[in-house]
Amino acid sequence: MSSQRSARPSVSGSEGGGIAILGAGALGRLWAACLPPAAAGFVPRNPSALSSFRLHYHFQDSSGRQHTVTRPWLTTLADAELLLVTTKAGDTLEALNQIIGRIPESCPIVLFQNGLGSQQAVAARWPARPVLAASTTEAANRPEPDQVVHAARGHTWIGALTEPATGLVPNIIRQLSPSGLDVRGEDRILERLWGKLAINAGINPFTALLDCPNGEILESPLFLDSIQALCEELANLIAAEGLPPHSPRELRDDIERVARNTASNTSSMRGDVQNGRATEIDFINGYVANRSRELGLSAPVNQMLTERVKQLVPHPSH
Repeated sequence: MSSQRSARPSVSGSEGGGIAILGAGALGRLWAACLPPAAAGFVPRNPSALSSFRLHYHFQDSSGRQHTVTRPWLTTLADAELLLVTTKAGDTLEALNQIIGRIPESCPIVLFQNGLGSQQAVAARWPARPVLAASTTEAANRPEPDQVVHAARGHTWIGALTEPATGLVPNIIRQLSPSGLDVRGEDRILERLWGKLAINAGINPFTALLDCPNGEILESPLFLDSIQALCEELANLIAAEGLPPHSPRELRDDIERVARNTASNTSSMRGDVQNGRATEIDFINGYVANRSRELGLSAPVNQMLTERVKQLVPHPSH
């Protein structure tokens, strides 16, 4: 196999082309492991720093089966037909800026970031590109640097953010269907992202501050003392954004249901703190606090949680 062929994926069948994945964290590695071996590869942000043309890691699927995954680092992106961006929210704009000149202008860009803010920033930066957002409930984590665990199966919803992305979702679903993961179209993707943000805002910071799995927050004084006011802040902001209203009671029920259903899971925010990495708090509770301020609302609980999480590990200024 020539070095050029090993440096980019190809897809057998009628679609042709390949799927490029920017971000080799747990979620990016989950998609690469689930897609056919020849279908996808990872995009290096600094190709000159690569020590190998391939990335190797161990993967445990949702049934507990384990195998080794080998996927190429893509040194050329000229034939990329789909770009999945699975970087952390705070890294997304810079990471895309480094590689976007190497992908075809027609290549759809699907953003998988937690929270809100990074998606709008990308769509505003490249409005002529087909940019879409994804909201996923697939649970994946990396207990070791070279190991990925698919902790729980979920669903992924994808919807257009920019005008050139309109109408592309059905083909993207076809491209991702060989993964076996549940992928669906969503015409109101921002509402879907807001729903996930509300749940993350009510679970993730508490798991990080208490250093506990999701379910244990439900009995903690910090959660019990804060959750009602947090949900009131979320409900006020959702209404101010012109989205379908949610009562604080509905939001709290959703948060507590997800915390119970994922009781043994470690949130990505807790994992980031455990590994000394900057969290995505600025795009979750921090986004709620900042956006509330912009709209003349008050969100002291979200602001408090943001500040306390940022004290746990160093965070870059935004």
